[in-house]
Amino acid sequence: MDFAFDARTEELRARLLAFMDEYVHPAERVAHEQRERLASPWETVPVVEELKAEARRQGLWNLFLPDDGYGAGLTNLQYAPLAEIMGRSPQIAPTVTNCAAPDTGNMEVLAQFGDERQRKQWLEPLLAGEIRSAFAMTEPEVASSDATNITTHIERDGDEYVITGRKWYISGAMHPDCSIFIVMGKTDPDGPDIRRQQSMVLVPRDTPGVTVERAMQVFGYEDHYHGGHAEVVFDHARVPVSNLIGEEGGGFAIAQARLGPGRIHHCMRLIGMAERAIELMCRRVVSRDAFGKPLAQQGVVQNWIADARVAVEQLRLLVLKTAWMMDTVGNRGAHTEIQAIKIATPRTVVGILDRAIQLYGAGGVSQDFPLAELYAGARTLMIADGPDEVHQRSLARRELKKYF
Repeated sequence: MDFAFDARTEELRARLLAFMDEYVHPAERVAHEQRERLASPWETVPVVEELKAEARRQGLWNLFLPDDGYGAGLTNLQYAPLAEIMGRSPQIAPTVTNCAAPDTGNMEVLAQFGDERQRKQWLEPLLAGEIRSAFAMTEPEVASSDATNITTHIERDGDEYVITGRKWYISGAMHPDCSIFIVMGKTDPDGPDIRRQQSMVLVPRDTPGVTVERAMQVFGYEDHYHGGHAEVVFDHARVPVSNLIGEEGGGFAIAQARLGPGRIHHCMRLIGMAERAIELMCRRVVSRDAFGKPLAQQGVVQNWIADARVAVEQLRLLVLKTAWMMDTVGNRGAHTEIQAIKIATPRTVVGILDRAIQLYGAGGVSQDFPLAELYAGARTLMIADGPDEVHQRSLARRELKKYF
């Protein structure tokens, strides 16, 4: 069994690590200071725009997309360690390399399921970083952990679809450059197959009847870099029938195809966040004394750091195995492993971040260090892309099926 990365991955890792050290990490505080001076917190800070240009110049752009006609043409296994590196600065690094959710998933949907016109109109400007996008699936009035519950209606009226419904936590929708929504709703609410009732349509943001009502917070954070999370109302919004993605009734299958790679991306970024937390923990405890000796010599602190290192190494191996399986046997063949990483990674990283916050004391929950914001992001991923309990239920059923 070969655990080494291939030559292309190693070359990209080296370039990306250098880019992070030279540009991204120094920009974190600059971006924070610049944002405080903006007229609107949703505007892109100048340093981020500068880093986008630099990332493109260095060829560190659209690394996530496996289709080499559009992106870097990397496999999941090749991209996974790059996502980990970007996870060390999850607010800035994915954005400046055009590898940030929800745009990544939306670009994958358009590349895989969009027609020629849709790709020309929306995918190409997304790939170029000229516009941003949002994915509108989750709803406040139903248990969205079961995607068949969604109530948004997509009704055909001649050559148009009429969309009516309310969505929330729609990532990216607050960004001023967000130009297009991919909206999931029911075109056949009474159909006999509950997984064929849903469809996806493209809805331009400026469509009459589309209202972005408010920004939703996550533990008090608004996630400005990724365009926030909005509550959006569709009140008889009309779009051409040609804005349908794929076929009527194909929305559920498209959503599943979209979420598989996304979970790998999220999990590898989470591992990067954990690595950042371990580094911060170590730097803190070698520089602080308590009760007559450095924190680094306290037994409980040493246990926390050792446990964190073991946990990260375990997670990384599981995630890389999952990426390899997705490449070799497909998302369906790697279903159990995808669910396993979705369950294990967020909860483990949340625990590491929690202990890092504890070591920083009041500083850990402040805006002076990245830990609190990292914690908010990691804790959210125990809910996003399917709550842990849904994945546990499905994985357990799959395991038990072997014994019936």
